[in-house]
Amino acid sequence: MSTPGLLFAQFERMKHTDRENVLSGVRERFDRLAPLFTERLRRLWAAAEAVTIGRGGVPLVAQATGLARSTILRGRDDLCHIPSLPLTGERRPGAGRKPLVETDPGLLRDLDRLIDPYTRGDPASPLRWTCKSTYQLAEALQQQGHRVSQRTVHTLLVGLDYSLQANRKAEEGHDHPDRDAQFQYLYAHVKQFQRDRQPVISVDAKKKEPIGNYGNSGKEWEKRKQPRRVRTHDFPDEEQGTASLYGIYDLTRNAGWVNVGISHNTAQFAAASIRRWWEKLGRARYPRARKLLLTADAGGSNGYRIRLWKRSLQELADAVGLPIHVCHFPPGTSKWNKIEHRLFSFISKNWRGRPLESLAVVVNLIAHTKTKTGLQVEASLDYGVYETGIEVSDAEMRTLRIEPQEFHGEWNYVVLPR
Repeated sequence: MSTPGLLFAQFERMKHTDRENVLSGVRERFDRLAPLFTERLRRLWAAAEAVTIGRGGVPLVAQATGLARSTILRGRDDLCHIPSLPLTGERRPGAGRKPLVETDPGLLRDLDRLIDPYTRGDPASPLRWTCKSTYQLAEALQQQGHRVSQRTVHTLLVGLDYSLQANRKAEEGHDHPDRDAQFQYLYAHVKQFQRDRQPVISVDAKKKEPIGNYGNSGKEWEKRKQPRRVRTHDFPDEEQGTASLYGIYDLTRNAGWVNVGISHNTAQFAAASIRRWWEKLGRARYPRARKLLLTADAGGSNGYRIRLWKRSLQELADAVGLPIHVCHFPPGTSKWNKIEHRLFSFISKNWRGRPLESLAVVVNLIAHTKTKTGLQVEASLDYGVYETGIEVSDAEMRTLRIEPQEFHGEWNYVVLPR
């Protein structure tokens, strides 16, 4: 940074620090004196503080004390006429304008119905299909005959224990009656394979990532006021395209491997990713392997209903010469797949706020993902082309050596080499 730029940044930091100190001082003095204030003295004291601070004093004192700006401005006018102010006439307790909730008894009831028409028995609410901002709520209340402002609506909502809330993903839909039984079955198989020192992997595809100078969610440490500049729009770059990521997580060794493809995320790509993992890492790590266990989601490119997935697994079993045992998670439970929170989540954290400018950047960021628990990740580029729309006929399905297990054979099956 140039010298003028450095001086400007230091000046801005000094201004921010000074403002916080002044704000803290005003707040502390107000809290100490508040029990002694009358209404007039509170107004005059706040105005005196604002005048002492100078430019920007009124909003700063308002923020520190919670007083309205209009109150402080009125106090500032009174400061100019202190000798002429009457010594008596201080408002007695309980005097003054009554709160709206007292003069308009139906206000809170109508506001509550507007906020939540479904549970309040008002399906004909005028705000049922619109965004419920404080401005719109105030307008709807005014149409019902209430004299209320947007600011008052905000104060009433806070008093009713409302706050701005985002949606929370918590509902998983209808549970399959054998959901827990499938979890127990899957867990037992994993433990049995691990006791026999046979490979167990969790597999899944990560969402496609656009390659280029695009914004990535998350924040990264940079010089103050010098954010990384990225494109304003996420329109795909035809030259660089997107990256398809398919991950393999070794449950026993706490090790991950990601196949970074440039084509489509199909069942063939999934099976090819597993084969590449076996050839590069799996065979050397498990020289005495007699079988392989895969745990996968119920849908996507490795879904249990996908014919191409099963045909691709058959070709994989033929190539490696091992029986491939497959256990799918029940529908709607993909978040329980180990690869999601033991591999993919850490990859996303590692490249937070980093534009994925090239395939090399993607591979390097994935390969440098580590955790305190010892997670090791490797990645490789796959330049293969995987076409979509491939259909598998009934005749081809009859040639596959797939043995369904007794318990939910559609979820649990073994693909035997031919």
